[in-house]
Amino acid sequence: MTTPPTGDPELDRALAEMAARTAQFEEVSRLLEETRGRGESAGGQVVVELKPTGSLAALRIDPRAMRLGSQALTDAIVEAFRQAEEDVTGQSFDLAKTVFDA
Repeated sequence: MTTPPTGDPELDRALAEMAARTAQFEEVSRLLEETRGRGESAGGQVVVELKPTGSLAALRIDPRAMRLGSQALTDAIVEAFRQAEEDVTGQSFDLAKTVFDA
């Protein structure tokens, strides 16, 4: 959205900067919605994908993972989840930096 000139060069510059920042925030927000953190464990037999909000986007358990036993499978899921959290947090931080480092 373009703001019509006010006739005050300083105000016009400030409004243009604000419009550019708003566009950056909107782009980062859109990218964050698409971001998925990924973690895997048990040799790739357990894969977790998370959204930036921390909600589960996907969980894949290879049928071979069922042979791990309940405790080992639980541990594998928790480890994959932890890795996915780290991944999505890092990606989100990097996206946010693009706005705040500009």
